[in-house]
Amino acid sequence: MTIVARGLLSAATLISTIGFAVSPAVAQTGADFFKGKTVTYIVATAPGGGYDLYGRLTAEYLHKYLPGSTFVVKNVPGAGNLIGTNMLYASKADGLTIGTFNTGLIYAQMTGLDGVKFDLTKMSWIGKAASDPRVIVINAQSPIKSYADLMAVKQPVNFSAGGIGGSAYVEVVMLANALKLPVKILTGYYGADDVTAMRRGEVTGTISSRSTWELSVGNGYARYIAQIGGSNKDIPQLKDMVTDERAKQLIALVQTQGDLQRFTAGPPGIPQDRLDALREAYKKAMADPELQARAAKLERPIEAAYGDDVLNMVKVALNQSPETVALLKQTMAASDTPAPATKGSIAEWDGRAKITLRLEDGKMFQSEVSGARTAITIAGQKGDREGIKTGMSCTIEGPSGGEAKSISCN
Repeated sequence: MTIVARGLLSAATLISTIGFAVSPAVAQTGADFFKGKTVTYIVATAPGGGYDLYGRLTAEYLHKYLPGSTFVVKNVPGAGNLIGTNMLYASKADGLTIGTFNTGLIYAQMTGLDGVKFDLTKMSWIGKAASDPRVIVINAQSPIKSYADLMAVKQPVNFSAGGIGGSAYVEVVMLANALKLPVKILTGYYGADDVTAMRRGEVTGTISSRSTWELSVGNGYARYIAQIGGSNKDIPQLKDMVTDERAKQLIALVQTQGDLQRFTAGPPGIPQDRLDALREAYKKAMADPELQARAAKLERPIEAAYGDDVLNMVKVALNQSPETVALLKQTMAASDTPAPATKGSIAEWDGRAKITLRLEDGKMFQSEVSGARTAITIAGQKGDREGIKTGMSCTIEGPSGGEAKSISCN
């Protein structure tokens, strides 16, 4: 999905137009290079949600401090940010393609996840906009009011997680397994999907960035019961309530991700003068009082860092001990349980990902179909998402509300 962006309409949509091309650049170095040029800003998530919000806000003010440029925001979601990040990494290193992606890709590179075609240490780092501690969030309608209450529940409660590969998936699965949380993980929640799911009672909780949930907590729809990192004193730190040393290692690892949030980078090899111009514009953008006021109104933190300082933070996050990496892999592997199969007829299908089956008893079963990871069979033959039609009889292998491992339709 491609959107030309200017301004900030809302935290959910943020559809805008940034700038207009002006006369051709009279020089081809530094900031002058960008005059009359179009810069594509890739957001490796779907529209809506925190990464999209920060990406559009960043692109708008980069345009302001690179006069004569045009910024086009392009959403490239899928595969837990891998598709958009691989595209960004492989793009031409001329300074005209930059973007943002999920910090969970640090985990992906660390563990050698299939599909990683980038090296974060080789990217052209421009800056990062925020630090954002992780929190355990619980539906305000739930009787769970503390971490001790959560650990004491008799039946597992539903926790939402994002797409496989992103931090919203990795951290929920990793910590749920390491801490032995009594939860059932439902995957495939992108952007603000988990906020909506909690409002309608589909999920009881999740582990997520604090800024994502400030509005919901402030409005009384959710509550925090634990935090990882950050300077807030209103809720207890998770590390102080855990005694297992292996779990403490993983909590410390998650904290490194919270310290490094909402960054902007380009492919390896951007010419230094153009990279310096992007970094300078980014620095001015993050210091802009108007940007800071808009972020504050949306309850989104701005704690910026720039250039090689961000690169060094990425290197520190990646530089984990073999024991921690092995523990990360082990806790992730612990989630590999057989997925249930559900049969019904397709009641709703958006043509891209969201699908709803109507079961024989009249109940609805929601799932998400990935073009990269879901095995699709149509009438006994290997198929694709374009072959799925409303009304078909299908069997989905996967959890309710999560990503389908396979779908077979007739």
